[in-house]
Amino acid sequence: MMGDRDFRTVIKNAIESVGKQLDYKIDTEDIGKIHLSEVTKCLRRSYYDRTDPIEAEKTRFSDLLGGMFRQLDYGSTPDTYDLPGDEQLKLEGQSDMIADDVVMIFRSVSEFPEDPFAKDILYLNACLWIYDKIDGILVYIDGNGNEASFSLTKDKKMFEEVVRRVRVLNDLIKSKKAPILEPSTECLTCQYYERCYTKKKKNEKDLVQQILGKDFK
Repeated sequence: MMGDRDFRTVIKNAIESVGKQLDYKIDTEDIGKIHLSEVTKCLRRSYYDRTDPIEAEKTRFSDLLGGMFRQLDYGSTPDTYDLPGDEQLKLEGQSDMIADDVVMIFRSVSEFPEDPFAKDILYLNACLWIYDKIDGILVYIDGNGNEASFSLTKDKKMFEEVVRRVRVLNDLIKSKKAPILEPSTECLTCQYYERCYTKKKKNEKDLVQQILGKDFK
């Protein structure tokens, strides 16, 4: 606090404002178009985002990184993929950059993973199908500006899993049924935590033990 102004609140509001400008624009009323970001994260979270949303705070650099790259000269524009056998259902996606026919996405991390996160690989691979490209690069950037990159070649089996999740989410939205729980460490910061677990929030140690006891990662 400096004088009469709470600068922490000012900074928080500024980050949230920038995040809203850089984030993916999803038409929640159009259930015939599912965004790739919705099916590479927890489906229940995506379902609530569409049916009964609570706005999540955007207070981390990771919330802004991809959007910043999308504003550059090589930044990509959104594109869609028509799901086979269903003319009414489309998958929309957007990579962060496309350079020399290589699709790229960027993610910020506090420390580099030994292997890429599954959701990031699914996202990048689906982008290769959406943009009809062969090769992709996933770039992780830490708080010091260091980067670690992973390359990926287009894979049909992984994309089929994304397509399956698109159909599942679309069906559940139409039937107004919440998807099953997909526990992960992201539950700790999810704005819908209390809808999935107890009304009285468990301590974080107990929740982590519960999550890590599941097969889902």
